[in-house]
Amino acid sequence: MRMKNSGFTLVELLIVIVIIGLLASLVAPEMFSKVDSSRQKTATAQMQMFQTALDTYRLDMGRYPKTLNELVQSSENGWDGPYLPKSVPNDPWGNPYVYAAPGTNGKAYELKSLGADGQPGGQEQDADIIHE
Repeated sequence: MRMKNSGFTLVELLIVIVIIGLLASLVAPEMFSKVDSSRQKTATAQMQMFQTALDTYRLDMGRYPKTLNELVQSSENGWDGPYLPKSVPNDPWGNPYVYAAPGTNGKAYELKSLGADGQPGGQEQDADIIHE
């Protein structure tokens, strides 16, 4: 009796690899755009957390801090922190948040992320995210 070899041929495997490649080329761009938008949403959520900490600091100290690091550690009288549970995180792209007190245009402070490129301005994922 002869036994029949079962398995896939090289041609069948190549066809499956081509199909998987085509599917990946259709799905990958959509998935990468979701990553960029989730980073922007994360930056917005972190800046809202900073806003709460900054406002609490102002209530305790009578002014906004000079730097975001004062939310975590300070030796000033009246400081009742830390106002953040951990050290000040970088934005989702690994760049530090830009903070200034007082802010521009008469605002008490200015807080923003410079986006993926870490440079002022930009479009889409490189656009600045400004907390108002």
